[in-house]
Amino acid sequence: MKVIVLGAGVIGVTSAWYLAKLGHEVEVIDRQPAAAMETSFANAGQVSPGYSTPWAMPGLPRKALGWMLKKHSPLVIRPRVDFAMFRWMTQLLLNCNEHAYDINKARMLRIAEYSRDCLTALRDETGITYDDRQRGLIQLFRTDEQVAHAQDDMRLLAESGVPHDLLDVERIIAREPGLAQARHLLKGGLFLPGDESGDAHMFTQRLAQKAEELGVTFRYETPIEALEPGATEILGVRTTAGRITGDAYVLALGSYSPLLLRPLGIRMPVYPVKGYSLTVPLTDESRAPVSTVNDETYKVAMTRLGERIRIGGTAELTGYDLRLSPDRRQTLELSFSDLFGGGDLSRATYWTGLRPNTPDGTPIVGPSGRFGNLWLNTGHGTLGWTMACGSGRLLADLIAGRRPNIPHLDLSIDRYAS
Repeated sequence: MKVIVLGAGVIGVTSAWYLAKLGHEVEVIDRQPAAAMETSFANAGQVSPGYSTPWAMPGLPRKALGWMLKKHSPLVIRPRVDFAMFRWMTQLLLNCNEHAYDINKARMLRIAEYSRDCLTALRDETGITYDDRQRGLIQLFRTDEQVAHAQDDMRLLAESGVPHDLLDVERIIAREPGLAQARHLLKGGLFLPGDESGDAHMFTQRLAQKAEELGVTFRYETPIEALEPGATEILGVRTTAGRITGDAYVLALGSYSPLLLRPLGIRMPVYPVKGYSLTVPLTDESRAPVSTVNDETYKVAMTRLGERIRIGGTAELTGYDLRLSPDRRQTLELSFSDLFGGGDLSRATYWTGLRPNTPDGTPIVGPSGRFGNLWLNTGHGTLGWTMACGSGRLLADLIAGRRPNIPHLDLSIDRYAS
């Protein structure tokens, strides 16, 4: 078939790669001048299946109220008249119970673990490099309460067969010596040896090059205006460069996916959650991460990417506003300075992107339901890089009518049908 992929971020490019590997003619359309120029450009750099956790969890409403009173809150809600945001927040709150949390986390772990295995196979097949390291992740706890809460996640990790280890402070520092000067701040940490790190932008651009070698066509600088619907199928895509047609269409536009579906009468519960990052030149090896760590207190990730350190995190509900907030930068700098400090913050590159979040944390991968040739691959939230290869492989198998390697029905948009 001829398959049109809408979006050249990490989700769109991995989808195109796996579709091309199955022999399809693939064309990718994106408004940017190159691949991975929006949300995939400067994310936290973590491939973290073991850290796949829904935001919707028991106790979140109480935590969120407390965060609102803090200057360095991991969550910021900008007041605005936005009915899509209100609907999304309502659905998220409905998932803030133990039963829903267990279901959603198990789904996320399944696709994320599968995706990590697909990434490993792709790396072995192609020899692709992207400042990648396979040295695990440590979730750092600064309070006894955080350590106690980790026991619940460890139960779910054990049930899903995900390797993990609760470390004391000395064992944390043995794995991440750069944290030695922050010893007094730490209470413990959850080590996830199967997690990895790497530059998603570098990976996506290099995979796009390899996809072109397979025959994939990339149409950059081509804004998408609308999908043209028929009675049961999509007839074409209207772009600024004209009408483009294919046999099947894959929607991988991240936070912008719902805007393209709305005129078709399809309501997709994906809302943009704004995140920030700093990319910092390494100045002191002895005070830098070896791999990647997450500061649970501020929800900030710090990842080693070659001679750079990526500091990413915070969550802001503010629609599609891409302005850079000075306050959010201060939070990233505070977390990094507390724990490491081995980078030149004065020369940091400050960036923001919109994560496409679903209320339950699980991505939407599969058929659109209403149109037989329209497929969805979006809603990965903060875990697009983590889930990209698995989601792309899963979707390619579904489009080709092949039996996927993992259960997939609960990843479809049908779970939101009322």
